[in-house]
Amino acid sequence: MRVRRRTVWFMTLLSLVAVISVYYLVDPAKQFNGLTIFTDDTLQQTAVTGVTDQEATKEGETKEVSSPSHLFEEMRMQVSDERSQLRQQLTQKIGSQEASAEEKNKAYNDMDSLIKQESAEAMLEMLIKSLGYSDAFVKADGDKVSVTVMAEELSKSQANEIIYLVRTEMEGANDVQVKFSANNNY
Repeated sequence: MRVRRRTVWFMTLLSLVAVISVYYLVDPAKQFNGLTIFTDDTLQQTAVTGVTDQEATKEGETKEVSSPSHLFEEMRMQVSDERSQLRQQLTQKIGSQEASAEEKNKAYNDMDSLIKQESAEAMLEMLIKSLGYSDAFVKADGDKVSVTVMAEELSKSQANEIIYLVRTEMEGANDVQVKFSANNNY
């Protein structure tokens, strides 16, 4: 049981480091205050804006710039937010005095499965990138796995290679769907 708690804490800390790193990389010119990213007010006030193109815009305006990679990151953040809420619900159920031992055990097993799923998705994204794609997004939902890769076009043999990789690396992946994104279209 201690190993699982350590794993949960390690994954939580690793996620925190990733969020702080992304926060710092988005706007490195600002003075970094790590506590500001944990307040609800900051989350509600945060708006994603693009890079200011001083030649093309007037003073004070910003021009939004997006690329598929940013869209992949947005998709990852959305999934992360959804799973964070689920993780919070499971944690509350585990700590609840009103829940039975069976319910707590199920919640704990669900939490463990969620961590394994997130790890498998991250590993698959790295493996797909190692095949030569600039970015990849993997989302598993039960036996269904959706893979989106950044590529100008995707041949059947490339799609089959990705499907094979997903099925060998992710247990129970029976329905694998592969899409590609050359620009902002999914």
